[in-house]
Amino acid sequence: MKNEAKILGLSKKVFFGVVTACVIGIIIGSFCDLKINESIANVTETGSYFAAFGCYFSYCLYPAAGMCLYKGLRNKGFVTAGKLLCVIGWFLAVYYTNSYSGAKLRELMHFKAGESSFFLAVLCWLIIAMLYIWPMIVCYKLLDDKDADVLIAVGAAILVAGILSDNVNQWLKQVASRPRYKYLLTLDDPASEFRNWWEMRPNYAGSNDGFKSWPSGNMTIAAMMFALPMITDTFKVHSRKVNIIAFIFACGFVILYGYNRIHMTNHFLSDVCFGTLITYLIFVGVSKAFLPKTDRAEV
Repeated sequence: MKNEAKILGLSKKVFFGVVTACVIGIIIGSFCDLKINESIANVTETGSYFAAFGCYFSYCLYPAAGMCLYKGLRNKGFVTAGKLLCVIGWFLAVYYTNSYSGAKLRELMHFKAGESSFFLAVLCWLIIAMLYIWPMIVCYKLLDDKDADVLIAVGAAILVAGILSDNVNQWLKQVASRPRYKYLLTLDDPASEFRNWWEMRPNYAGSNDGFKSWPSGNMTIAAMMFALPMITDTFKVHSRKVNIIAFIFACGFVILYGYNRIHMTNHFLSDVCFGTLITYLIFVGVSKAFLPKTDRAEV
């Protein structure tokens, strides 16, 4: 017997809860953004490492999605296509991690561009590449490949939604061109240049990262974790309890990462909540388009 239609592996109540929480955060931020940052912003070394490497957990969804596609397409007889998409999922995780966190890893490895050995740069890349092997192995063992259509839909939805949300976020950053708090701190009077999220100056940011505060790109990455219950729902042993545990983990991670973005002077509360909400809605919309009738019965 089929259950009530799910949204990212969970009930509609969870969907409305996440949206409501984001909207409340946006409303509070709209009135108190600057005051909140003045109260809690404080750059720390620990925070910088979490900011750089915390997105790793979200990017694990890409190789997991690739394995979903591989197992689903293999059952349909498209083995080569499945392998290719599995590699693409893995590559996306490596590519995005190298783009967002690679500099910090190379710093830890004492790599200096133009001075260090080429092989040290290759080693840094290989470390990142190896870090995304285990999600594929785990998913290969845990995914239930009896319903190939579900696996293909879940894998495709995560890849499409992930790429789409990242590009939408980059476009909106140019539309808003909102100054970051860390940029404002370089001024004699930070409040004089502060702008609310709706006070947009399209294309003013250009390549200046100091004017790319809204919406938070890192929260676009972090919010991908809300798709985790959709993957656990395709496991051989799946249940509402497992999906809820995955959701709680995702919530904890998103909240912690959101606090980090404010604490590290990179964003305001409204930036964080908008980044989360935009990605969440994109994942919900894409997943519903790919999985209109594929909900599974609980065990």
